[in-house]
Amino acid sequence: MPLLNNDDALKELLALSYRVSTEKNTTKLLEDILCSAKALTHADGGTIYSITPNQELKFETLINDSLGLYMGGTSEKPIPFNHIPIYIQGEVNKNALVALAAATQQPIIIEDAYQACSHDMSGARAMDQKTGYRTKSVLTVPMQNHEGEINGVLQLINAQHQGEVVPFNQQEIDLVLSMTSLAAVALTNKQLINEMEVLFESLAKVIARAIDEKSPYTGGHCRRVPELTMMLAEAVNKAQYGPLADFELTEPEKNALNVAGWLHDCGKIATPEYIMDKATKLQTIFDRIEFVDAKLEIYAQQRELQALKYPELNIDLPSELQQLAEDRAFLQTTNLGGEFLPNESVERIQQLAEKYHITINGIAQSVFTDDELQCLQIQRGTLTAAERTIINHHIDVTVMMLDSLPFPKHLKNVPEYACGHHEKMDGSGYPKGLTKEQMSPPARMMAIADIFEALTASDRPYKPGKSLKECLEIMGFMAKDSHIDADLFNIFIKEKVYLEYAKKFVPNIANEEIDESEIPAYVSPNK
Repeated sequence: MPLLNNDDALKELLALSYRVSTEKNTTKLLEDILCSAKALTHADGGTIYSITPNQELKFETLINDSLGLYMGGTSEKPIPFNHIPIYIQGEVNKNALVALAAATQQPIIIEDAYQACSHDMSGARAMDQKTGYRTKSVLTVPMQNHEGEINGVLQLINAQHQGEVVPFNQQEIDLVLSMTSLAAVALTNKQLINEMEVLFESLAKVIARAIDEKSPYTGGHCRRVPELTMMLAEAVNKAQYGPLADFELTEPEKNALNVAGWLHDCGKIATPEYIMDKATKLQTIFDRIEFVDAKLEIYAQQRELQALKYPELNIDLPSELQQLAEDRAFLQTTNLGGEFLPNESVERIQQLAEKYHITINGIAQSVFTDDELQCLQIQRGTLTAAERTIINHHIDVTVMMLDSLPFPKHLKNVPEYACGHHEKMDGSGYPKGLTKEQMSPPARMMAIADIFEALTASDRPYKPGKSLKECLEIMGFMAKDSHIDADLFNIFIKEKVYLEYAKKFVPNIANEEIDESEIPAYVSPNK
């Protein structure tokens, strides 16, 4: 058989080299390798296999010109054959050439399948009997990378010359070996990239899981925000209106955004639990309302003793005890921090601190310590200004952690995406005081996801979840006040991302009737 034209062989190898360096789809890459090998050797058919984690060979693409077969690969026609085990009960599977080649890491060359004595060709002959085909020359090559690892097997059937089936010659074998070695290295590199992406995502999830163990409430938040962020990202890609009509996230950008979603609150791993999960105003390691209540009980008993010991004081004990009961109930309610505490209530707490004194070890003192008084007078939520500063510091820790990681090029935007969810479009947010123009759309998406998840969440110890209408109204005003991106919020509403999320994570509010036209700052794309 005449040798291959060197120019043609070089062109085919160069073309394959380009494809293996640029093709991101592994399935398509394997098909390209098979087709190039077939073209170089003028083979009538061929199959390429990948290796599964269970050490089995998986059919990737199967082509046979004479039989008109084209399955797997990009054909969208599945291959109806089971995986081929490389080992059976610890022994090499010698019943399949491809398994034997993978196990021994050596090519197998058969000149005539019906004359071969050194290998079991019964499988090929049985298949020929079913199809009417005649397998003759066979070249089976393990795809071995630069580290000596096998990541696939290529098998070619029936090399042809002038319409006749001929054995594979040495030049063809050498070319195929070079080709498969090149392809194996490229596949290994792609696998390493995929494994690195999986590692980064797994690392992000591990951190979220660690926060979950530390705080189940924050852990739930860390799991839900990535999902809501990606829902919004898909909606933005789908939307063909408004200022973001031409914006579209690529797959690498989506991957980076997903990783960022998992890492956006990683700094909370350094936040004390008693602050992160502070359910009431007086809670530290435990709720100090019990101490305050106990001290008020001491006050009641001491007042009773005074009434008995000093009748000349004319203490109206029933009236005082009735007022004390009302004040204790007021303090119990105030401690919950559920609603805004008006100035009159703040003043009333101050008056109670001045009114109720007890004597311990001969020292008269208020029933409230300075810290207890400060906590009870919190007007919004359950955190003092100092505690809120500690909570807000989590984003500084997040920035520090993510900036210290050597993200690869395709994940380089993870810190920017993750660290912008507390920024506001008017520049009044933190930690950097960025404006809308200084933030990327994905970072602005995460801010919306972070807020909506927090508003709807019913697993926080310090507040109940709000209704869907309340959440959207609050966020509508935030859009109107340039705290969140109004363009993205418009898509969030129009594409019903809020409803998709609610159905999956907050089903108890998903059936609410929502009139979108009533939501502040909502602008119809048709206007």
